[in-house]
Amino acid sequence: MLRRTSTTRLLAIIATALVVLCGGAAIAVAAIGGSGATPPPKPLAQAVHDALAAPPVQGVTARISFTNHLVDTGSLPQGSTPLLSGASGRLWATADGRIRLELQSDRGDAQITSDGTTVTILDSSTNQAYRITLPHRNTAKPEQGSTPSVADIQRTLGDIASSADIGSAVPSNVAGRPAYTVRISPKHDGGLTNAAELAWDAATGTPLRAAVYASGDAKPVLQLEATDISFGPVAASDLQAPLPSGVKVSNVDLGGHGPVSSGPEVTGAGPVSKAIPFRLAAPGTLVGLPRHEVRLVDFDGSKGAVVTYGKGLGGIAVLEQPATTGGANGSLPLPKVSIGGVDGQELATALGTVVRFERGGVTYTIIGSVPPAAAEAAARGL
Repeated sequence: MLRRTSTTRLLAIIATALVVLCGGAAIAVAAIGGSGATPPPKPLAQAVHDALAAPPVQGVTARISFTNHLVDTGSLPQGSTPLLSGASGRLWATADGRIRLELQSDRGDAQITSDGTTVTILDSSTNQAYRITLPHRNTAKPEQGSTPSVADIQRTLGDIASSADIGSAVPSNVAGRPAYTVRISPKHDGGLTNAAELAWDAATGTPLRAAVYASGDAKPVLQLEATDISFGPVAASDLQAPLPSGVKVSNVDLGGHGPVSSGPEVTGAGPVSKAIPFRLAAPGTLVGLPRHEVRLVDFDGSKGAVVTYGKGLGGIAVLEQPATTGGANGSLPLPKVSIGGVDGQELATALGTVVRFERGGVTYTIIGSVPPAAAEAAARGL
């Protein structure tokens, strides 16, 4: 079903694009309402139930607007990329999980496509493409009649309420469609994130607008919204964005399998240490946060690791990979910072901080919804 599959993958795709191009800033979801007809008031559990029980949508074609105020793009050499500066564009999505998102700007466009398991990001402003294999997920289709009851949904909302404040289903209008909007705020471990909201179509359950708010800012720092939308079959050609000749392509496997392997995912400090060509840095705790997970990943055929600390938005992730001839600079030259006497780079955003440095032939990237001082402390703790 489109509202359960494609939308979830779309948010994951946008998050992945920002991680790659911005150096690791995270994205959440949010929405605000517009003018027009609104649906009748409903309790949140009932509104969610009705969205899940709505007849499946074959496909979606929409014009969209993407807002990104995470960083001051004027301070970055590649700030013109629409994934960093925001842009308008178009979206196509189908019920089987295929998606194409096109962002247009006067200095270059960005194309993001996915078949549900692999994401391809093309940034024409840098002549760079990223082909990302997502972690394995359960693709089993839900059984007919498996929509959870209102009581089940209410219990789930109650569980979520133990760690987050959940608002009511507010009648609204997005892209000319009657919609419901809900706001959620973390009670703790929210990092620099203040709140998120989501609006969905009252008739089809399709999400229509999403954004995230940073602490101390009344306006969303990230927002993805439909400005015009239609439902129906999507042509196969609308879901394709062939890579131009001469584009540099980087392959990233977030499952750690590599381009040809199909074995089980490799997790755990021991198995991952044996699979990578360098010494794993994975202390039991980092800046007071306990180690949560160690996962093998693949970067253009080179094995690396992702180590996470803590849980929730207040956690920290450490990406470790063999250093390349370009060093730790990556595709975006960033402000410099000293990490234990080693020159590194730092990108501070409204939602978090990215620190990158190289040591002993290994590039370390620290990502977290934390202030720069905390990210730098985590880097030094490695």
